[in-house]
Amino acid sequence: MIRGGEIVNASGSERADVGVAHGVIAQIGGALSGRREIDAAGLLLLPGAIDAHVHLSSPPGASTARPRWVDDFTSGSRAALAGGVTTVGNMTFLGAAETPLAGLAREHETAATQAIADFFCHPVIGEPEAALGDIPRLLDAGCGTIKCFLSFGFDARAAAYVRAIDLAGRSGLLTMLHCEDEALLAHGVGRLAAAGRTSLRDYAESRPVIAEVAATQRAVAIAEATGAPVYVVHLSSARALEVCAEARARGLPVHVETRPLYLHLTAERLLEPDGAKYVGQPPLREPADVEALWAGIRDGVVETVCTDHAPWSLEAKLDPDLSITRLRPGVENLQTLVPMLWSEGVRAGRISRERFVEVTSANAARLFGLRPRKGAIVTGADADIVVFDPELTRTVSRGMIQSNAGHSVYEGWTVSGWPVLTLRRGEVVFEDGSVRGRPGSGRLVRSGPTPPPGG
Repeated sequence: MIRGGEIVNASGSERADVGVAHGVIAQIGGALSGRREIDAAGLLLLPGAIDAHVHLSSPPGASTARPRWVDDFTSGSRAALAGGVTTVGNMTFLGAAETPLAGLAREHETAATQAIADFFCHPVIGEPEAALGDIPRLLDAGCGTIKCFLSFGFDARAAAYVRAIDLAGRSGLLTMLHCEDEALLAHGVGRLAAAGRTSLRDYAESRPVIAEVAATQRAVAIAEATGAPVYVVHLSSARALEVCAEARARGLPVHVETRPLYLHLTAERLLEPDGAKYVGQPPLREPADVEALWAGIRDGVVETVCTDHAPWSLEAKLDPDLSITRLRPGVENLQTLVPMLWSEGVRAGRISRERFVEVTSANAARLFGLRPRKGAIVTGADADIVVFDPELTRTVSRGMIQSNAGHSVYEGWTVSGWPVLTLRRGEVVFEDGSVRGRPGSGRLVRSGPTPPPGG
């Protein structure tokens, strides 16, 4: 039993006790009894967050000579659960000649032994022709998505990618798209390299906003031509957001994700002595872009905030041999997603509590076919519940970081609003500052079909 807390769902709030049995929410309100009672007086009860965009497995072919991200499903789960994230969606990169179904089977087997958080996976399509046979079978394997990059390898196979996205849509799948235009990126990098400007101080200029805008326009065009739903990952700029807002106003199945980097940081960070640690794809943008994205969340155009958690050691990020042509993009931010969005969003008056729950949990559950098990504190749903103290203030420090990255780009930030206890399917997996869940206790969450716009 969880007594005395205030439940906050996307649909509204109520003060009620919650009864949990056999991993699900058995009762809300009324007379309750149970083996354990959790006192949540003065605290909030939030649905466990769903971070649908993480990297907790290295692509096949990674090695010590070619280092990759430092987290696996266990360390990534620890970071997630300490931050109130109970379900993660992992990007599954395929090996040479590996089919999407084979890649998913491999990833599911790994996660089944390592994960503490619940999980689902997105196969990354690098050979669209070879993927066509598997795409109609993905839903039967519990997978409701594919992922494609417009930033590399897309142009040479554009027709085949459009066929794959079309087929995915007709098969009930959602296509996730990294929207940066390959040719414009090459032009930006080439122009700077020719001028001898290869330092990461010039990184933002090497991947200009127009490259994101052009690729986002292309994503919208594909959705319009095929009718297939598309999901623009980690959108970073006001201009790209305008493209999506116009498409959504016309009823097109275009969905938008942003990530914490673009809500809390700006491109000037790249000019700092350790600016390389802020490198992500797309790059950090300007203050006007930050405000546009907050407005997009408030107005409902931005539907999810997910991390694109891609953790490197600080040493790897600050490698002096890195340049605009040799990158290690991505940052650790699973643990701080929920607290910082609350602190900078709800507490700062930018968004409501209900919108916060929408973009951290409810919308992801809807888009990725995880309802009714995930995304809300309602009878019959999985008991993924975060007991949250909106007044608890902590300063982000290296010592608190659960990720193997061992550092955070938000070190020194004072953040108000933190989880004090996390339940995943009714099991207390984080309490008193410690992750208590057992590796291998996380479960695969099967995805259903993507609903139509407004569904």
